[in-house]
Amino acid sequence: MKKKQPNIIIFNPDQWRGDVMGHLGNQAAVTPNLDSLVNTDGVSFENAFCQNPVCTPSRCSFMSGWYPHVKGNRTIFHMMQPEDPVLLRTLKQKGYHVWWGGKNDLIPNDADFSEYCDEKYEPEQGMKMTSAKLNDDWRGEPGTPDYYSFYGGKLEEGHGLQGFADYDWGYIQGAIERIKNAPKDKPLCIYLPLMYPHPPYVVEEPWFSMIDREKLPERVKPPENFEGKPSMLKGIADNQNMESWSEEQWDELRATYYGMCARVDHQFGMIMDALKEAGIYDDTAVFFFSDHGDYTGDFNIVEKNQNTFEDSLAGVPFVVKLPSTNEVKPGVRDALVELIDLPATIEDLLGIEPEHTHFGKSLLPIIAGEVNEHRDAVFCQGGRLHGETHCMELEATDQQQPGALYYPRLKMQRSEGPEHTKAIMVRTKDYKYVKRLYEEDELYDLKEDPNERDNRINDPKYSEILSKLKERLLTFYVETSDVVRHKTDARF
Repeated sequence: MKKKQPNIIIFNPDQWRGDVMGHLGNQAAVTPNLDSLVNTDGVSFENAFCQNPVCTPSRCSFMSGWYPHVKGNRTIFHMMQPEDPVLLRTLKQKGYHVWWGGKNDLIPNDADFSEYCDEKYEPEQGMKMTSAKLNDDWRGEPGTPDYYSFYGGKLEEGHGLQGFADYDWGYIQGAIERIKNAPKDKPLCIYLPLMYPHPPYVVEEPWFSMIDREKLPERVKPPENFEGKPSMLKGIADNQNMESWSEEQWDELRATYYGMCARVDHQFGMIMDALKEAGIYDDTAVFFFSDHGDYTGDFNIVEKNQNTFEDSLAGVPFVVKLPSTNEVKPGVRDALVELIDLPATIEDLLGIEPEHTHFGKSLLPIIAGEVNEHRDAVFCQGGRLHGETHCMELEATDQQQPGALYYPRLKMQRSEGPEHTKAIMVRTKDYKYVKRLYEEDELYDLKEDPNERDNRINDPKYSEILSKLKERLLTFYVETSDVVRHKTDARF
């Protein structure tokens, strides 16, 4: 008799940095549902990393098991094509009822979504971001340090970000209804790519006041004049112009972001409760992870960009709960893992033989406690070459002029100086090396300098370590430089 396949929940918040979780020791983080899951039923990977620090390229990676360089998924306008492997389509082909509710940022909007899911859910009008015209009355005056801060603060009636803040709730309620009415003849896959805690930083009560500002970890400040740091960071900091903010202002922004995470944790708890009420919690595998992190004031900037790789941006939460029939040793693991390990883990769980070459590694052995190590290094990459105007994201026409929220970053992305250089990170547990094409490389001793403020690239003390990291990067590129189709062509 064929084994019944488990249900799958892919719970995917946007821009949640990996250190904002209570069970990882952050006293300011309010994440009781994730903390409880990890304590009883799940595993949390405290050293999990995305493969690109912005939305679409990261999603293309974790849905395919490919690094961004395999097919050039490096911008938000270069998505997965019909011939490309996508986990959701694989699950649908293997008999899953795939329900997709939330953001896209994966396939072109004019693609045939029926190839990837059975339901592309849209909530009733009034619960979608597009149903409420966003306005700028929450922003500071042009020319002030508040103007590009993305800080919206406490959500109250009439706030200009009301529609933005409402966006996720409709998809959460839709997912709960689908869980209550799960198909009887097929296993269910729920894909929930949410908006929060993506900025603007705004959240309603009770989550706004839930964060103890006194418990926030110290903000990472840039070295003087950004010495040793990539020019992209200094350029964005200069354009956002928030250097004069007081620590109290930064704490309010960070606490609001933490409140957004707390709201997502609450929504995650709602989904777990729905599974239990439907009697299918034990039969369900749950994967909670973000596509990338957020600076949230570190280095005097907010938001993210395409070619810098500090842990606040490249590090993500990654929590997994398996069906009760699988061996699980609950708790936190410090092994290095990558988001491209998601499809490999699901394939292993379901007994699927992949029909394309990819570079993920199943997490099942480490979840079971059979092994302690997973990877010797992790990688994150982005940026562009000079002359690659098609990688400048010029299609975002509403964001190209001064005054647009994303103008400080997109101005740098249009530059033909060194700022938007192609770059790649290789990170071990103790060291991080970043190869930058048009400006000085970076090397950090993460034991002595976990905040990545002191670039040791020219320190002879680290010459041997640097040589080993460069060799590891070369090996990585040789191993992953291309993929060969499993289906051969007729030659004779």
